[in-house]
Amino acid sequence: MSRSTRPEPEIELATTALRAVQHGLSAHAGEPVLQLAVQGEETVPVPREAVELLARILSSMAAGRGVTIMPANAELTTAQAAEILNVSRPHVIKLLDEGKIEYRMVGTHRRIRADSLRQFQRTDGLRRRDAFAELVSLSQDSGEKE
Repeated sequence: MSRSTRPEPEIELATTALRAVQHGLSAHAGEPVLQLAVQGEETVPVPREAVELLARILSSMAAGRGVTIMPANAELTTAQAAEILNVSRPHVIKLLDEGKIEYRMVGTHRRIRADSLRQFQRTDGLRRRDAFAELVSLSQDSGEKE
């Protein structure tokens, strides 16, 4: 969901909640930082890892972006992977064939584990960042020679 389609009150609420969660995470390093209270029930601590995930969700919501949660062991079709990567399905198949993303065959169909796709995204993001830094460096070097 783009920022323009997410209601402004929802963005403001997510921003406020994010600040509170981030403060709790920084103020209570290594210990539970969130207590969950359901009306009429006992309060229970929430595991730190879940609170950190909540912070990432709130961060995306505060930026007006939609959020999808998927188990690490979920298996995706090539079409689903293409949608996540924002590329064409044939491009995903090329990446699979080149060994850049791990997958398995189920009959004649390719299945991609969500954690393999996330690993590719991290690796590709680092590669892109390094390439951009090199271009900036080359541009600055050529600017100095003129």
